[in-house]
Amino acid sequence: MLKGLGNIGDMAKMMKQAQEMQTKMAQMQDDLQSIIVTGESGAGLVKATATAKGDLTGLDIDPSIFVPSEKEVAEDLILAAIKDAQAKAADRAKSEMGKITEGLGLPADFKLPF
Repeated sequence: MLKGLGNIGDMAKMMKQAQEMQTKMAQMQDDLQSIIVTGESGAGLVKATATAKGDLTGLDIDPSIFVPSEKEVAEDLILAAIKDAQAKAADRAKSEMGKITEGLGLPADFKLPF
């Protein structure tokens, strides 16, 4: 396409790849908002639902954990479920990012955005 122009051809190719990456990144950000992950604690007594972006969207709490004398246990289970959901969201986001970098021929651990 741009043969004979030396490094200008390479630069045009790099610019095109950068634009493709930017488009894919924007799409991925939208996709992460619709991917749902669920974190659990207490063998499923507490479940936290979040988007892959890490936004908490819901809690499902088994009523059996609401014993007044066990208030701290209930709080710990809720926090643990939220942290689990956030960790799963981060892992999923990293996985989705890996798909983009792999598709562009970049190393799997390549950090985006720059």
